[in-house]
Amino acid sequence: MKFFFCILIMTLCGALGALFLKTGAVRITGIRSVFTTPKIWLGGCFYLAGALMNIALLHHYAYSIVYPLTAITYVWSLIFSALLLHERITVEKCLGIAAICIGAFLLVQ
Repeated sequence: MKFFFCILIMTLCGALGALFLKTGAVRITGIRSVFTTPKIWLGGCFYLAGALMNIALLHHYAYSIVYPLTAITYVWSLIFSALLLHERITVEKCLGIAAICIGAFLLVQ
C-alpha cells in the first residue's frame, strides 16, 4: 500500500509541476521573468519533489515497475486540465487515459 501511495504522490507532484509551469508561462515576458515568476518556481519545486520521490522509489523497487507507472502523471494532467484550465476532454483523451490505467493495473499484477 505504501508503494502505491508513493507512486500517486510522485505522479501528482509531476502533474502539479507541469500545471504551475503552464500557468506561470503566461506571465513570461523575457528570460529574466523566467527566474522571477513565482509559479515557475513552484512548478520547479513540484518537479524536484517528484524526482526525489522517483529516486527513492527506484532505490527500493524495480525500474521495470516504477518507471512505467510514471505514466499515471497523464491521468492527473487530464484531470487538472479539465478542472483548472477548462480544456476540452475528448473521447480520444479518455480512451488514452483508460489505456494508461489498464496498463498500470496489468503492470503491477
